[in-house]
Amino acid sequence: MTVDLSAMPTTIDMGHAWLGGLVLVLLVLYIAKKGKPVEVEKIVEKQVEVEKIVEVEKPVEKIVEVEKIVEKPVEKIVEVEKIVEKIVEVEPKLKTSTPDAALQLLSLLQQEARFIDFMQEDLKGFADADIGAAARVIHEGGQKVLNEYFSFAPVRSEEEETRVTLPAGFNASEVRLTGNVVGEAPFTGTLIHRGWKVTDIKLPKMAEGHDAQIIAAAEVEL
Repeated sequence: MTVDLSAMPTTIDMGHAWLGGLVLVLLVLYIAKKGKPVEVEKIVEKQVEVEKIVEVEKPVEKIVEVEKIVEKPVEKIVEVEKIVEKIVEVEPKLKTSTPDAALQLLSLLQQEARFIDFMQEDLKGFADADIGAAARVIHEGGQKVLNEYFSFAPVRSEEEETRVTLPAGFNASEVRLTGNVVGEAPFTGTLIHRGWKVTDIKLPKMAEGHDAQIIAAAEVEL
């Protein structure tokens, strides 16, 4: 179909007549409607007080079941090591001296100084002069034995009656404290005796089978 908007119809057909009538009817209705006031529905918004319902949250007692755990006391065994000081008595180590050397010395003193004879004698019935004369013999003989078989030296080198000071840790076997001994070393005092110590021993050797208990053999004159 060909559409030509510039062409003008030359005859009025039935379709165009209906269309023209319809347009007129609509135009009449429009004009009639235009003269009447038009009711405009006005919508007014009114504030309406609405009761506000406030819901108050009531405290709810909430029951919570709590399981209570009760710890049972446990008996804890603690082992305590008790240190007990055990006192052990220790016997001092004592040197055992052979009696042969002592017996040999007594024998030498008896031989040179008649020492055993003098010591075993009852001096009550003797005069002092007799005892003095016997002591001289014992002194000379005893000094001979000591000088021949022993060597001596003083323990302290200071002169007697001088003031000496003993430091801490001094040898108690060399120096014996006397008087008012109080406190701890150092000690200062007067040297009363220098002491003696043996530096050498040269006892004679005993023959095998010799009976050292015989200090002096009995004498029989024929």
